[in-house]
Amino acid sequence: MMTGQPIIRFEGVTKRYGKVVAVDDVNLEVREGEFFALLGPSGCGKTTLLRMLAGLEVPTEGRILIDGQDVTNVPPNKRPVNMVFQNYAVFPHMNVADNVGYGLKVDGVPSGERTMRVEEALALVKLDGLGSRRPDQLSGGQRQRVALARALIKRPRVLLLDEPLSALDAKLREAMRTELCQLQAQVGITFVMVTHDQDEALALADRCAVMNRGLLQQVASPSDLYEFPASRFVADFIGSVNMLEGRLVVDEPAFAEVAVAGIDQPLFLDHGVTGAAGTTLWLALRPEKIELHKDAPQPPALGDAPQGRNAVAGRITHVAYLGSESLYEVTLGDGQKLKALRSNLTRWDQEDFALGEAVWLAWHACSPAVLLS
Repeated sequence: MMTGQPIIRFEGVTKRYGKVVAVDDVNLEVREGEFFALLGPSGCGKTTLLRMLAGLEVPTEGRILIDGQDVTNVPPNKRPVNMVFQNYAVFPHMNVADNVGYGLKVDGVPSGERTMRVEEALALVKLDGLGSRRPDQLSGGQRQRVALARALIKRPRVLLLDEPLSALDAKLREAMRTELCQLQAQVGITFVMVTHDQDEALALADRCAVMNRGLLQQVASPSDLYEFPASRFVADFIGSVNMLEGRLVVDEPAFAEVAVAGIDQPLFLDHGVTGAAGTTLWLALRPEKIELHKDAPQPPALGDAPQGRNAVAGRITHVAYLGSESLYEVTLGDGQKLKALRSNLTRWDQEDFALGEAVWLAWHACSPAVLLS
């Protein structure tokens, strides 16, 4: 469990490769016992930040502290961290037990103690009885567990995970998410994971740091990243979103109105924005928060925004069946497209909507996130 105390601190950390700034003035704290994810597109700086934490890269500027100790220039083998690489880096010529115990052997741990700790580590990752097998006799998920056991056997304060599930197929990846969460809760140490997979980060992490072009964009819990993104980049990167550019026309303490090109009536918000009239802003509206209707919903009266809903007319131009859900693309009169996600779990009790059908889209005034940048 998290204690709330920071175990890792990045203080003004920058990493340059010539004129390229890979990490740009990052200030960040990771709490003890936390499952923390560094998330972002390829080239955003997340892996460079992880490698600096591991000691595989040295910052150009700034400091890195672990447990209050400055480790900026401490070599990797002297840091209280261990790392699981993307390809697992399991030695093919060694059996599972020798792979897992390799670090202890290098450290000169006696054979008897080493054997005992290898058995404990294999039991921890559910590989009991497989110590004599070779890596080529294991599945992808089992090889990943070998890499985890080898990292955990040295009892690090922090475990670093570089795209830990990317080499697995989709079904195994989903199963391993649950196992990683359970393992982290069991051992109680801090996990720091790098991933570009939003679903993976949201499913695993207590908190996530979203990066882009070397900069931290937002650090928050998965639910806050999804519901309250701090910028258009975060809103667009985390899940699917409809982005509506608008102009603030009314801003009261209890509600606001936003004019959006191509939509005849202003859109209501059930809260103020604290912006001047004419301010450009963006409404980030998740597809699952949009309802589909055959007839126009009753519009809210002016001033009823806190209880009101917004409604716009369009035509269904694409339908994607996703099993438990269907994704509808609806084209508005000006050609703008909005996506609505609809559950299929109770479809026998719902109206059907067909490709080409004229429909109304409706959403509650509290649904969009309001972004000023």
